[in-house]
Amino acid sequence: MKKRGSIILPTGEVPGPAPKTRNVPLPWQSPKVALEDKDAPVRVAAILKSKGYVQADQDVAFLSSDEMRGVRLQLDFMKAEHGLTDHEVKHTIVVFGGTRIPEPAAAHVRLEQARSKLDARPKDMSLMRIVSIAERVLKLSRYYAIAQEFGDAIGRMKEVRDGGRIALMTGGGPGMMEAANRGAYHAGAKSIGLNITLPHEQYPNPYLTPGLCFRFHYFALRKMHFLNRARALVAFPGGYGTMDEVFETLTLVQTRKIAPLPIILVGREFWSRAVDIPYLVEEGVIDPEDEDLFCFAETSDDILKIISDWYTKAGEPFLEISTNQ
Repeated sequence: MKKRGSIILPTGEVPGPAPKTRNVPLPWQSPKVALEDKDAPVRVAAILKSKGYVQADQDVAFLSSDEMRGVRLQLDFMKAEHGLTDHEVKHTIVVFGGTRIPEPAAAHVRLEQARSKLDARPKDMSLMRIVSIAERVLKLSRYYAIAQEFGDAIGRMKEVRDGGRIALMTGGGPGMMEAANRGAYHAGAKSIGLNITLPHEQYPNPYLTPGLCFRFHYFALRKMHFLNRARALVAFPGGYGTMDEVFETLTLVQTRKIAPLPIILVGREFWSRAVDIPYLVEEGVIDPEDEDLFCFAETSDDILKIISDWYTKAGEPFLEISTNQ
């Protein structure tokens, strides 16, 4: 026989599991009362309100401190990684392009508005320049339709739409990125956007899959996710952001820091004037073989054929069909 408190139990009998809630509260479940120390409640309240008492993972000020930058970098990476893994995204086709290039109808409206202002002040040089730029943007807006068609074509591939583990990914903003996401969305495929926190307000485009639009604090971690699963990079005409991503990728492939992948610049006329690659070769700052790290395309069909041909020459499949179909 053995004793448990005042109860005598037969030898070898195992007591039942403890209940989920206690019958008798533990001493620290209530604060010290004023009856024992009149100042105790005020002191306890001050402790509870102090910064030091905030639990570390709920302390925004602490997490935002310089000392926690390493932790924030890890969180920035892991949040998106967790989401992409949950959605079984194994590969991506990444699309970049200018945020200032709207769909043709919107570009036409902006041009008419600019012309109307110029009509009221026909000698205003600044308005003349605005009209000239609006005319050029209207011309570039044809790429919105091409990007949308490309997103739709990718989204309609059986390997993508029906249980596939590859999805279209953009920066999640307006312009060319919106167009590509829009095409994939209307095709019924997954559509990913990687937004970045900026000093001013911004919104994701409306064609992203809920749960697959992620917002980053650090550009570096966002860049990592752009290329971590990339099977192809497609760049439409754009500005600093687009150039940054293109040259980042070219540098990584040039140095073989990442495995080569198709890099397609859409719009030879734009890219040839914006970046004079042959000049860089002639000046000796890049090698002739570096000129072959990318190619040009003009249509959605061109882009798809280039990607397909690239992988055929590489001796590996462009798309992998999910085994979970």
